Amino acid sequence: MKTKSIARFSLLCAMALVLGYFERFIPVAPGIPGVKLGLANTVLLYAVYLMGAKSAMLLMLAKVVLSGFLFAGLSGMLYSLAGGLLSLCVMLLLSRLKDVGIIGVSVGGAVSHNIGQIAVACMVVESRAVLGYLPVLMISAVITGTLTGIAAKYAIAALQKAGLGK
Repeated sequence: MKTKSIARFSLLCAMALVLGYFERFIPVAPGIPGVKLGLANTVLLYAVYLMGAKSAMLLMLAKVVLSGFLFAGLSGMLYSLAGGLLSLCVMLLLSRLKDVGIIGVSVGGAVSHNIGQIAVACMVVESRAVLGYLPVLMISAVITGTLTGIAAKYAIAALQKAGLGK
């Protein structure tokens, strides 16, 4: 990696960690556990669109591992990794489709992130009863995915306009 790429990657990783930490203090849906804005997803969307699949995967893994050690512990890391891997794969696939814009990619990532985490929860608690919570998470994923997609769309457009896109 070139120095510029390493510096950009490090800044994006730090930004994803800070946004992920910060959103813990934003009550999106009080009384509904597990619903978060997904602010760090805006950083991952930037990587998907402007840095490529390899960098996006490395960024997601770095965020999962570092935030796991800093904030969530091993079990939190497991849930985050499952959601992150599925989410990133879906976002990478959707970003290649002409008819799907960044907001659609964000929503797809949010929905698949929740599916990945629910799948792990089913394995951990050894019960499919957890699937009953999936509709609530899907509704919240569409709403929060739309909001983070809008934020990412405007952030990426501004960065490209400023010549900082790639």
